[in-house]
Amino acid sequence: MTDQKPYRPNVGIALFNADGRVLIGHRFKGDGPEIILPGLDWQMPQGGVDEGENLHDAAMRELWEETSVRNADYLGETDWLTYEFPPYDGPQTHRLAKFRGQRQKWFALRFTGNEDEIDPLTPRNDQPAEFDAWRWERLDRVADLVVPFRRDVYRAVAQHFARFGT
Repeated sequence: MTDQKPYRPNVGIALFNADGRVLIGHRFKGDGPEIILPGLDWQMPQGGVDEGENLHDAAMRELWEETSVRNADYLGETDWLTYEFPPYDGPQTHRLAKFRGQRQKWFALRFTGNEDEIDPLTPRNDQPAEFDAWRWERLDRVADLVVPFRRDVYRAVAQHFARFGT
């Protein structure tokens, strides 16, 4: 049963630019339980936490792996938030199949670099690219661009980090 599976430890990143908008990436494929739906294929960077990894370090690593961004200053973080994966009938050998969803700590960061450093297409740390495009968006609009099973978390993140945006 799904409710007996654990949540996967995860970090999310709300990367704010100087105008108070956040970086979102366009996902070009699903990843097992982490499906995407047509028209709902944008999200902020996020990813799993390695065993024993510091959460802030995990957020910086995931941001770099997914966008190549290294120049960002810490602004704040949320408490733990969770979401459930939708029903999944794919191979149970998939790395996410053993989880019921994700348990996330979100970090607000201020982008201090140049936009030339943003590159979601180049794989890093032997991780495949997840985004084929990126853009800046108002944080309060992002929940309407993600798959429905993530929306409550995105709304909570938007409320918690509203003071950093426009």
